Amino acid sequence: MPANIGYATPDASSPLAPLKFDRSPVGPEDVLIDIRYCGVCHSDVHQARDEFDGALATTFPCMPGHEIVGIVAETGSAVTQHSIGDRVGVGCLVYWGAEDQRGGTDEQYQNPPAVFTYNAPDPRTGEMTFGGYSDQIVVNEHFVLRIPDSLPLEKAAPLLCAGVTTWSPLRRWNVGTGQVVGVAGVGGLGHMAIQLAKARGAEKVIALTTTPDKKDEILRLGADEVVVMSDEEDAEAHAASLDFLLSTIPTPFDMNPYVSMVRTGGTLITVGMLEPTPPAGIDFAEVSTRRITVGGSLIGSVAETQEVLDFCAEHGITADVQVIPVQQSNEAYDQMVAKDVRFRFVIDNATLRTAGA
Repeated sequence: MPANIGYATPDASSPLAPLKFDRSPVGPEDVLIDIRYCGVCHSDVHQARDEFDGALATTFPCMPGHEIVGIVAETGSAVTQHSIGDRVGVGCLVYWGAEDQRGGTDEQYQNPPAVFTYNAPDPRTGEMTFGGYSDQIVVNEHFVLRIPDSLPLEKAAPLLCAGVTTWSPLRRWNVGTGQVVGVAGVGGLGHMAIQLAKARGAEKVIALTTTPDKKDEILRLGADEVVVMSDEEDAEAHAASLDFLLSTIPTPFDMNPYVSMVRTGGTLITVGMLEPTPPAGIDFAEVSTRRITVGGSLIGSVAETQEVLDFCAEHGITADVQVIPVQQSNEAYDQMVAKDVRFRFVIDNATLRTAGA
């Protein structure tokens, strides 16, 4: 009888449902974690519904989840960084991609990249990794993060992806004091980006949204202004006003109205996993004539993840979450697609005990 229980989907059109399985044995450098909560990321929806192509195409069954927090239940004989009972987290990565990468940095950009938490070949078994919609997970200790005591576990979970995915570009492009920062898309990632940019000392944070009824909540998060992009007059009033624009929008969109809001010499970075050919390409005449930098960023390194956890603890920043039982995960997916979430669903993994009964 399999020892573990999780929620997985057998194919792109089926709902998530209970799946019994066995986690790999705990190796010398591994940590076994009893999962308490797992955030629901928009990329989970894409992956479970096989909406990515190429290397990210889904292998089924698929068990999502890479915003994982819990308690250390067992450690391998060579583990030195973590002890039984520690509050810990796991983000998007769980193992080294190759032996010669050990000790390296920017694990997500190595070739091959470090092993993703789910839907990636497990280097020890050759089977596909299963994520955090489950009762336990086994992870190499390098990829296990310390959760500061001041952060409630359920509110810390989204920091493992949404937090570090927005923190990494803010850090790399040295966004902060004296700058006017735009955040496009105010969902799970965007609501973290607003708080992080403000805490980093941005002179002004302007949220760009297509959902007018979010305005009061966005201002509560610390944004100085909210621009509803369907209001052309308001958008035009902010033309060439942003030093840095971080787009967290997860689906293809017309970037040109957003490019027009970046000032000469400014930067637009996207963290959304967009399809290769969005409906409307970027007008590079405008990009060139105003020397705008356009780039992208992928999740964050292990070091950056620990950094953002510690920064959030220091500044009293947490995610706004709606805790749900795992049985509501399919409904949560539909609500995310419909933009009906404030601002991150988080699964209470204790509910798995009844899910598989």
